[in-house]
Amino acid sequence: MIAMLMLLILKSGTVGADWSVTFENPNPCALKGSSVKFRFDSARYGWRSKKSVYLSVTELRARVHPESVRAGDNVTLECGTSCQISSAVWFKDGRPVAKPEFQAQTEDAGNYSCAVEGQELVLSDPVALNVQYPPLNVSTEVSHPGHLTLGSSVTLTCSSAANPAAHIYSWYKRRASPSSMIQVGSGQVLSLPSVEASHAGLYLCQARNPLGENNSTELLLTVDKTDGNRLILLVGIGVKVVILLFLPLCIIWTW
Repeated sequence: MIAMLMLLILKSGTVGADWSVTFENPNPCALKGSSVKFRFDSARYGWRSKKSVYLSVTELRARVHPESVRAGDNVTLECGTSCQISSAVWFKDGRPVAKPEFQAQTEDAGNYSCAVEGQELVLSDPVALNVQYPPLNVSTEVSHPGHLTLGSSVTLTCSSAANPAAHIYSWYKRRASPSSMIQVGSGQVLSLPSVEASHAGLYLCQARNPLGENNSTELLLTVDKTDGNRLILLVGIGVKVVILLFLPLCIIWTW
C-alpha cells in the first residue's frame, strides 16, 4: 500500500513537471479604444505561468505629406503606430479614401483619419490637408438685370472660389473699335451711381490670387436712352392734364 502511494506521487510529479503554457505572442500590442481578451484555463488552482505577458497600448497617428499643397501636387498619407499593423484604411471627412497616394485636387481638401483594416471603428485623430488653387468659377452679378434707364444706379459684384482667397479684382469693358478690353474699375464691386448711354456694353471681372488669375464670362449691360426722370415728368404732366379736362365735366354733371 505504501509502495503504491509513493508510485502515484512520483507519477503525478513527473507529469506535472512537463506541464507548461506557451504564449503565441508574449508581447501583444493593442490600439487604444480596441478590445483585448486573455484566458488561462487550468484544472487546478494556484498554478501560474513562468513568464509574464506585457500588453502595449498605442494610438494611431495620421500624417499627410505635405500638409499644404497646390492642386496637381502629389500627396502621401501615412498611418503610424508602435504596433505592427496589417494594413491601414483611410477616411476623408468620414468617407473612404481609395488609395493613400494621389495627386491633390481642389475637392481633396479636408480632414483625414486612418484605421486598421478590420477595426474601422477605432480612428486616429484627424489631420487636415490644405489644397491651394487659383481663382475658379469667377462670376458676376448685376443688381438690376434687364434694361437700365438713364440716370439710374447699378452695381456689379464679382465672386470666385480660390485658396487663398482672391485679393485683387479688376473690371474690364470691351471697346467696339478697335475690339479690346479697357479697365474701368477695381475691387469686388463696380458701382455706376448714374447710368449714361456710354455705360452700355460688355463687362467682365478678373480675379487674382498669388497662384494665378481667371476671368468671368462677359456680361451685357443695355441702357434705354429714354431719360427715366423725363419720362416720369411727362407721365405726371399727362395725368394732371387729364384731371383738369375731366374735373369741370364732373362738376357740371353733378350740378
